[in-house]
Amino acid sequence: MTPIDTPRVLVVGAGLAAQYAALRLAPHPVLMISPEPLGSGASSAWAQGGVAAAMDPADSVEAHARDTVRAGAGTVDVQVAKEVTAEARAHILDLTGLGTPFDRTADGGYVLSREAAHSFARVVRVQGDQAGAEIMQALTAQVRAAPHVQVLEGVMATGLVVEGGRVCGVRVARCADGLTQSVALRGAAVLLAGGGSGGLYALTTNPPRIRGQVLGMAARAGAVIADAEFVQFHPTAIANGLDPAPLATEALRGEGATLINSRGERFMTAAHPDAELAPRDIVARAVFAQTQAGRAPALDTRVALGARILTEFPAVAAACHASGLDPMTQPISVAAAAHYHMGGIATDAEGASTLPGLWACGEVASTGLHGANRLASNGLLEALVYGRRCADAIAARLVAGDAAPVELPDLAPVHEPDPALVARLRQAMTDGAGVIRTGAGLRRTLGTIAAVEAAQPGCDALLNMTATATLIAAAALAREESRGAHFRSDHPEAKGATGERSFFTLALAQEIRAQARKESA
Repeated sequence: MTPIDTPRVLVVGAGLAAQYAALRLAPHPVLMISPEPLGSGASSAWAQGGVAAAMDPADSVEAHARDTVRAGAGTVDVQVAKEVTAEARAHILDLTGLGTPFDRTADGGYVLSREAAHSFARVVRVQGDQAGAEIMQALTAQVRAAPHVQVLEGVMATGLVVEGGRVCGVRVARCADGLTQSVALRGAAVLLAGGGSGGLYALTTNPPRIRGQVLGMAARAGAVIADAEFVQFHPTAIANGLDPAPLATEALRGEGATLINSRGERFMTAAHPDAELAPRDIVARAVFAQTQAGRAPALDTRVALGARILTEFPAVAAACHASGLDPMTQPISVAAAAHYHMGGIATDAEGASTLPGLWACGEVASTGLHGANRLASNGLLEALVYGRRCADAIAARLVAGDAAPVELPDLAPVHEPDPALVARLRQAMTDGAGVIRTGAGLRRTLGTIAAVEAAQPGCDALLNMTATATLIAAAALAREESRGAHFRSDHPEAKGATGERSFFTLALAQEIRAQARKESA
């Protein structure tokens, strides 16, 4: 099918990073590609905690940067941490100007929550646990009204168009009746901002479509992927059998909620000096251990919050009530669930990937900020900082001009990924590349990924998922130590206080996969 050419910047995704970048690109024409109605299927909209920023006069950018580096377990790029935290306040003020109704004190200051591994209360929030939804609502209203932005809703990017070694466009397909035959769109530049990879796991807090497809597209085109092994598991997903699992925000523990087991024991006091506010990887492993031991971990908000949970954390309260649970009188059953991918498309300080013409921001990118273990509520901050940086870098390479709207032709339907194969892939990732890993388990997982991939070889959506899964498992197999969110029970110690970031191409990961299959045969 003949490619469609447009002078618009092509933005894949519709979450915080994508929308913030699209607005920043004005007046340059932008085409946003979103499989869901604008903003509704994005991980950003599900974020409960908020945006981390040193807004309290007693706090400082330096303290925020130190906490970021400490939480990252030795692989944070220190310069990136300093620069990102230095920009945080400006982005809070910018979002406020765009209409985000952050919680405010009587004297006009920002209400700040404390989350795990922060030395200060510095998470700027909205209605307790509504930050992601409210920020996205404010941004979406701005994007809808922006004359320079066209949004293609119900359209999924399935691959990158590379010509002469340069990324010049994306292949897209309609989603209404399943994936369809794709058509190539060629634009002025391509910005990937399509979310993370948590949905590759059977137990996740991520929206249903967030299954590593966008990272996989870049990897299949040859982009270098950084820190793929570092997947953060949130320790307090609500264990009510739903897929995805609702989240019980970390801010609840910041307010004094405790983790207990079926015996009524607080198990975090013995696990870490900071107890419930220990770094996420430590809390997640402790929760996982309680689950594995059959001791039903739960988050107890009864004393710390009582009836306040209904008004201060309405999303959590609603999820509990939908499960037939009253958080004022009962502990909330929880489990460790895949939540955030610290790894992603390797980028430079401007958000440029290793492929000319391709930029990335948000969770799909790996900037060096998060290291081996993301500091709570730094995810939205990174999306803001690099959304703006990507936009500025792209705009500097463009000439001013208008663009006609893009119209897609009718496309013939083809098959979606086989749901049984997707379920098999997700279970394999949970079993072998989950909270606790071993070399043998990772080799089995790589074998299953290869078998899933071979079962439906012509399906781009599935191949994007298996590409990302391969990178996660291969990088985890190669890292023979435990660091941050990556825990190998067969290599339980870290190799020193600081470590090296990992950088892989898909070709290298596939070589590791092939060798693992031989060793497992």
